[in-house]
Amino acid sequence: MTGRGVAFSGDPYTPGIGTWSYRVHSYDLELDYRIETNRLDGVARISGEAVVDLPAILLDLSKLKATKVRLDGRRLQRITQNTHTLTVRPDAPIPAGTRFELEIEYGGRPGPRRSAWGPIGWEELADGVLTASQPSGSSTWFPCNDRPGDKASYRIRLTADQDYTVVCSGTLTEQRTRSGRTTWVYDQPRPTAAYLATVQIGQYLRRTDDSGAVPVDYAFPAELEGRLRADFSPLPHMLDFFAREFGPYPFDRYGVVVTADELEIPLEAQAMAIFGANHVDGAGGSERLIAHELAHQWFGNSVGVAAWKDIWLNEGFACYAEWLWSEERGGSPAAQLAQEHYLRLRQAPQDLVIGEPGAASMFDDRVYKRGALTLHFLRAEIGDPAFFALLQAWTSEHAHSTSDTAAFVALAEEHAGHPLAAFFDAWLNHPALPSLA
Repeated sequence: MTGRGVAFSGDPYTPGIGTWSYRVHSYDLELDYRIETNRLDGVARISGEAVVDLPAILLDLSKLKATKVRLDGRRLQRITQNTHTLTVRPDAPIPAGTRFELEIEYGGRPGPRRSAWGPIGWEELADGVLTASQPSGSSTWFPCNDRPGDKASYRIRLTADQDYTVVCSGTLTEQRTRSGRTTWVYDQPRPTAAYLATVQIGQYLRRTDDSGAVPVDYAFPAELEGRLRADFSPLPHMLDFFAREFGPYPFDRYGVVVTADELEIPLEAQAMAIFGANHVDGAGGSERLIAHELAHQWFGNSVGVAAWKDIWLNEGFACYAEWLWSEERGGSPAAQLAQEHYLRLRQAPQDLVIGEPGAASMFDDRVYKRGALTLHFLRAEIGDPAFFALLQAWTSEHAHSTSDTAAFVALAEEHAGHPLAAFFDAWLNHPALPSLA
């Protein structure tokens, strides 16, 4: 295997990225970053397992150069690298089912990679860094198997100038400063897709709110503290409400980062959400977005999609959670919001199949809203007791793993007690909106 053959390519929506030929169990990343020069040097220790007999290990790595590679402790010379792929060739094929350990030293000036959805990955801010990797930008800061269904645990050690706060995936377990530089160590034992691993760097204050059942860690510019306290004051209630409706919060903690820069949209990462300064106005103007990103911790992060074609399962649920929260907070009821969005979609082009939107349209707002409508009218079809029991079963049975539309349909039928194939076919597999009786 000299490339990503069709049988083992990662995902049809991100061709040439990721592979099914092996899976990763853990990433241990040791990173050193110089903000002034945008220089990243790293060592990635990757524990993997061959799914097939493996004559070569292909990793996604963009804009950064691998300099040394060891396989099971032995230095390898047979490595090649092109724009986005690092190919490691062992002396003999690795048999299917065999574990292996890779150590890769690499470095360079990281930056976003181009994609059909714009620049993604490592991005310099005015004074710091964020990573926005969905769906395939993690290769801009570490060598990985950037396939949504390949989940692994993470340990990230990142050293930067001591004036800066570093926030990464997981729980902060160690922080030490030496000679003007601080090393931050984060551990995320829960299985995490590569695109949901994250690094955020800025001159941030750090605060923790442990007044609720789930501790919330905040990192933000000092000048935004008052606005942040006002805008995120509903978060403990929101966490409790979603846990009641969707099942227990799936991680140990929740993190919120607010950048000094403005961002086009908020971003979700594993057990974390990232907002721009423009999303914090002190008047609750982004409460809908706060609910959306929090809901992703259940739908998209804990229960992930094995393939991007099923992205409606991530975004439809997160959008419907906005409507449920609106009703809980005394705003517009979910039924009213569903009716309003149904009428808006009737005026939009009806040329998108949300069960298979295609790569170019996977982030189209119609996927989000029609996905939410699918859930709302499923709720009407099967009744509230069965619907909310279904949500709890979905997040429980598929926690910290991946699933797909077929599994959701099967589980919905189990809770409904009758077939739902025609219902889901109308909502997911045809471009025209179903008519409402």
